[in-house]
Amino acid sequence: MFYIPLTSSSGAVIASTTSLMLDTASLLVNLVSKMKLTRDEDRRMLGKLSKERVLDLFFLQIRNIWRVDGLYFLGIEDKFGTEAATQIDAGCWEIMGRIEARHLRDILEIKEIYPKSLIYILRNTGWALDILEKEAEITERKAVFRVTKCGTQLTRIKKGLEAFPCKRVRFGYLRSFAQELNPEIKTICRVCPPDKRPPNLWCEWEFKFPRK
Repeated sequence: MFYIPLTSSSGAVIASTTSLMLDTASLLVNLVSKMKLTRDEDRRMLGKLSKERVLDLFFLQIRNIWRVDGLYFLGIEDKFGTEAATQIDAGCWEIMGRIEARHLRDILEIKEIYPKSLIYILRNTGWALDILEKEAEITERKAVFRVTKCGTQLTRIKKGLEAFPCKRVRFGYLRSFAQELNPEIKTICRVCPPDKRPPNLWCEWEFKFPRK
């Protein structure tokens, strides 16, 4: 056991140390401050990033949405089977098609819907933006959108899996998307798995507009 003699000088040292500890505690309290993180604050935070960094972040979040889509599909498939998972997936995407069309039309300020404006809105969807390579054809009464390089399907093949038969899911999504913009637009699937397809094409969709 050790004894420390408490002399007058020792008291001064203790008082000085106590004062220093109180100052440090006060500094820490000031450092741990609360921040009200509103949507405006988020926009300002993103606004400080370079354009390229914002785009990188944007496409990362698009990919994350698809990761969630794939994970919940696999979870449902594992517990209830492929048919149940596909049915639920198709229902979700059909609703999503209407929601995306409505909100994108507003945010992009599209007044009239014709083949060119439909393709423009479609290109801004979370589905189209995640596609690696695609093509579009536009005429007076028709728009065609085709996927020539699909990252999702290529990943499955790389893992030794067969192509996912996504025709049912994608048709419901694109049909509801188009009809939200114009109920008279007819959506036609030209080709989509499990259909036989040429090697440079994954799926192709046609949007036919009514005669004026």
